[in-house]
Amino acid sequence: MKNLKNKRPEKKKIPMVDYRGFRLRELRSPRFSHLLLLLYWPVYGLLFLYVERFYPVAHYHEVRCALDGLIPFNEFFLIPYLFWFVFLVGMLLYTLLYDTDCFRKLMNFIMFTYTAAILVYFIFPNCQNLRPEQFQRDNLLTRFMAWFYAFDTNTNVCPSIHVIGSLAVMFAAWNTERFKSPGWKLAFAITAVLISVSTAFLKQHSCVDIVMALPVCILGYFLCFKGRKSVPSAVSGTRRQHT
Repeated sequence: MKNLKNKRPEKKKIPMVDYRGFRLRELRSPRFSHLLLLLYWPVYGLLFLYVERFYPVAHYHEVRCALDGLIPFNEFFLIPYLFWFVFLVGMLLYTLLYDTDCFRKLMNFIMFTYTAAILVYFIFPNCQNLRPEQFQRDNLLTRFMAWFYAFDTNTNVCPSIHVIGSLAVMFAAWNTERFKSPGWKLAFAITAVLISVSTAFLKQHSCVDIVMALPVCILGYFLCFKGRKSVPSAVSGTRRQHT
């Protein structure tokens, strides 16, 4: 009983910025200016839509390597493949609430790497022809993949945005106080690797697409995470007011 009395209750993690006080007129203020980085997402979406659906391409360069033929299709990799959306959105929301400096770095990394990928798609239109004509098994996962193949094109695959987004989350996690422990770092690294290799097992990407994403991400890491200093702003003061 004595130990229970002396035990202090754990402090609830409080958001770094109280967004309840947000007004559009304050969007350019030091407290909320990081929200402007979110405008990149609709810009990227429109650019990707254009290069995928409307950009005139005379010839797509097929991306393939010998390793692709050795990797069998496995529908169970759909699980980590789809987890990518939770992985990316979850880290964006976490840093947006609890680590705005890391949010800025994460968004700068995404803007640099995603834009680099889009430029490659414009300059070097590419595709892959690895998808199976029929599945060996009939289950919920293969049915979903059949629908997904019909919805998602096999063009503009190198470098892989899926790989870039996975490494973006991993790098962000490694640069936050909450996930800096070796255990968390390993967990995020394993998740990023699983998501990346899932693209090859689902025949969404060639191994070349995965490898070509790596130098883009490494350069982005040094430019946006290691090469950028923390941004002193009213955000730090806001956090102290809440603690």
